[in-house]
Amino acid sequence: MSRLFNKLPGFPLTPSGRERDVLRLLPRLFWRGSLLLCLPALLLRLWLEWQPGRDVGTLLLTTDIYVASLVILHWTVLLTVGIAAFIVMVMKGPAYVADAYPLVEKDEAEGSLGR
Repeated sequence: MSRLFNKLPGFPLTPSGRERDVLRLLPRLFWRGSLLLCLPALLLRLWLEWQPGRDVGTLLLTTDIYVASLVILHWTVLLTVGIAAFIVMVMKGPAYVADAYPLVEKDEAEGSLGR
């Protein structure tokens, strides 16, 4: 039975670096950053509870839109950093070689050049 991936012999492995630390840190940054960015909307709602009788619908809506856009931006930045760290981690891993197979077209092309 043939193995699906064959490691390239003699390929030097590169030790893992900061990319592993970044990947481990991403879930924590995701939750803490999301909660921190939602804090202005929550604090505004708490503050408005102490200010009865004011029409603040526009202020709440504007704050919610800004908070939602910042949270989505935060998630997008973390996703981009995560993809970059994953690519670096994969590129530092072992090299693989595909199974060799004869190329008939290459042999014919080399023979026609010699004439």
